[in-house]
Amino acid sequence: MSKKRILIGEDDRSIRFALSEFLQANNYQITEANSCEAIRQSFRSSAPDAAILDYALPDGTALDLLPTLKQSYPSVPLILLTGNGTIELAVQAMKEGAEQFLTKPVQMAAIAVVLERALKNQRNLQKQLAGRVKEKREAVDPFVGVSAAIRRVAEEAERVCATNCPVLIAGETGSGKGVLARWLHDHSSRAEDPFVDLNCAGFARELLESELFGHEAGAFTGALQRKLGLLEVAQKGTVFLDEIGDMDLQIQPKLLKILEEKQFRRLGDVQERHLDIRLIAASHADLAELIRDKKFRSDLYFRISTVVIRMPALRERTEDIPLLAQHFFQRMAVDLGRMHLSLSERTLETLSRYSWPGNIRELKNAMERAVLLATGDSIQPRDLRLEYVPGNTNSDGDESRLTFREVQRLHIQRALTSEHWNVARAATRLGITRSSLYNKIKAFGIVHPNGRN
Repeated sequence: MSKKRILIGEDDRSIRFALSEFLQANNYQITEANSCEAIRQSFRSSAPDAAILDYALPDGTALDLLPTLKQSYPSVPLILLTGNGTIELAVQAMKEGAEQFLTKPVQMAAIAVVLERALKNQRNLQKQLAGRVKEKREAVDPFVGVSAAIRRVAEEAERVCATNCPVLIAGETGSGKGVLARWLHDHSSRAEDPFVDLNCAGFARELLESELFGHEAGAFTGALQRKLGLLEVAQKGTVFLDEIGDMDLQIQPKLLKILEEKQFRRLGDVQERHLDIRLIAASHADLAELIRDKKFRSDLYFRISTVVIRMPALRERTEDIPLLAQHFFQRMAVDLGRMHLSLSERTLETLSRYSWPGNIRELKNAMERAVLLATGDSIQPRDLRLEYVPGNTNSDGDESRLTFREVQRLHIQRALTSEHWNVARAATRLGITRSSLYNKIKAFGIVHPNGRN
């Protein structure tokens, strides 16, 4: 690990020498300065990790330096030394941003303790700032796009995010249900409290029950110590139960009771504990159909579905595909250090023609793969490694694999291409009116080769 760099700003040569010798012996790298100007120059040439500054210097005082240094180097702790300390001077120094104010003569042990604490505070601050930057960079906007479908989702989410009512998010796998759940939490009054998510499909009944409610030691075979359940961990915050349609029928009434009474008990415990959470659930399955098949309780459904928001499949919002692709591409290019790359127009057209059975998750993975595998300066269709793209003559796919919607879209594209994008002739060829064709072009997100709709 590299040594921490400490600047000693002191005009008294003997004190400067003593501090330097002591700190070097404690594995610090030392830079020395004997005036305000020398201190400024030292910061400009190589900002230190911390600075120990004498209050009185030949060309000014440390108070003259503090405002500029704290503005330009806010994370560098500044420790002030003075031979004539007063409470008023100490207060003023701390207000200007000094980490600590010490009166001479200073014990070296005291300097070591103060410096170590200041550097520890600096590391914690840097970690917090880095975490915030990372969270902000990694936060995903669930509403990227211009389609009517995603705008409708955004409007519904805006209306309910500030409430505490349960929300059920419906939609296909990979359509962004988890991202929307996180957005609802981050924009709620519970944003500062925990967000706990659990995929109900990933656990057997016994394990799921323990994960949700927790257990006491000895509650069942293998329960060697107490375990807090996720409901308890999420106290005051939000619980996101993904794929709730896969929850075991024996657990469903227990969850319902907890949601209604706002109390729960750990497995093997007799004490009732108060519960204050907001529940957001999601399911790719049709819960109404599961209710008809006796696989999901209707009373639990009514309890969790105060508000239902449906995330559209990506094939239902094809006009958003280029925007989403650019969004993911830019993030991946930064993360993978390939900022020189660009997305070609042919690639964007290929992305728009693909059916995306895995929805947004598949698109994100495709962009990551393309950024990794691209050999030129721009991402080409071959870099996507998609299985089958309608209209792609280089594909060895079979059109029988297309959905009915995809077949319609492909048929319209072929008619437009064969008629050189003369909409009137293409409409006649298809046996529909020109206005109907215009509506279908818009609905399918079909784009003119020159970029016009």
